[in-house]
Amino acid sequence: MSRILVLYHSNTGNVEAMARLVAVGAESVPGTEVRLRSVAAATPEDVVWCDGIAVGSPTNMGLLAWQMKRFWDEAMLPYWMKVDGKIGCAFTSAGGWGGGMELACQSILTVLMNFGFLTFGVTDYAAKLHTAHYGAVALREPRTEEAAAGCQLLGRRLAEWTAVFCDGRKELHPLVSATERLGAN
Repeated sequence: MSRILVLYHSNTGNVEAMARLVAVGAESVPGTEVRLRSVAAATPEDVVWCDGIAVGSPTNMGLLAWQMKRFWDEAMLPYWMKVDGKIGCAFTSAGGWGGGMELACQSILTVLMNFGFLTFGVTDYAAKLHTAHYGAVALREPRTEEAAAGCQLLGRRLAEWTAVFCDGRKELHPLVSATERLGAN
């Protein structure tokens, strides 16, 4: 069984709504257990428990929020070198386009990489003109079908990679799944 933690900080509820959609995507992969935690309620034991983590934060000046950074700087510091090899990804929301959402995702991924997480981008499109290459992004609350699809795709892909690399379930590899989908046509 793969264990996924969806860890988020949300000032207005927008990132929390994204976190719930990421969790739905992860839960769509059979054999996946998901924990949804706000950073205020999370403990380092949640991070130790998981095989894969999706980290979400509002975009603050093109970076992750200080509350999320503080969790990793302070609460997780004693766990340095104890979470290597887990799989991680990012998601964020901003008040407007051009506000640095991709940079915020990259700042989250940088924190995860410093803790030894293996991070990934999503190559396929969630919807027409909507990607999650650096993570899922939404303009404010994920109200559109495209934004929701991006969050769910990110969660599903995290659960798939975790199942492949942590549980050895190679049949869930995204390329195997894509080949099967193409073969069905």
